[in-house]
Amino acid sequence: PCYNERETIAACLERVVAAVPEVAKEIIIVDDCSRDGTREWLAQHLNELAGEHCAVAISADGGLTLVPGPARGVQFRVLYHEQNRGKGGALQTGLRAASGDVVVIQDADLEYDPEDWTQMLDLICRRRVADVVYGSRFYGRPHRALYFHHYMANRLISFLFNLLYNQTLSDIEVCYKMFTREVLESLNITANDFGFEVQFSAQVALARRWRIYEMGISYYGRTYDEGKKINWKDGVKALWYLLKYRLP
Repeated sequence: PCYNERETIAACLERVVAAVPEVAKEIIIVDDCSRDGTREWLAQHLNELAGEHCAVAISADGGLTLVPGPARGVQFRVLYHEQNRGKGGALQTGLRAASGDVVVIQDADLEYDPEDWTQMLDLICRRRVADVVYGSRFYGRPHRALYFHHYMANRLISFLFNLLYNQTLSDIEVCYKMFTREVLESLNITANDFGFEVQFSAQVALARRWRIYEMGISYYGRTYDEGKKINWKDGVKALWYLLKYRLP
């Protein structure tokens, strides 16, 4: 999901391509009607870009080019919303388009590090013990110290989720959720806003058949001046969603 991320999208995609290079990747970018030049940049540099045994380099004009590298295979798909639908709306579009065996959600900013995918994927594909793997920003990895109120809101939402859904997750609002295609096909996501995080977690937990794991990830958070978008209203709505998605 991508909305007004012109300053970070190129560097983010460079890191995404470099992650787990032994695995072929379909990278789906959903532009949620950006107004800062992101949309135009995507159309200019990424439409139908694909390669084998490659890497991505940022060119002199700020675009992306494929260069020889270790990535087994990379295919970019860019989808565009004609009006802003919110993060959940962008994720619905992206998840419908995804064709891979394993899916991971990546924000278009630089708050999360795709290098963390390696251990998450290991639990699903090599150890074969997990169907869903959550990242957690509270397990001792580098974690930028920012807003106390955000920290407490995340803790409260996760605590209430665990109480209502009989889970032990520490960070359900985290971006990094990796899951198998079977999990994807079981979902029925309708939330267009940040309520996606609660609805996804609710459906996974209530299914009572998915093996859920959690592992520490790095978190390089942004301030509002640096582009952070979630606010206190989203936190209040999350509390309502906890109840809404628990009811039959």
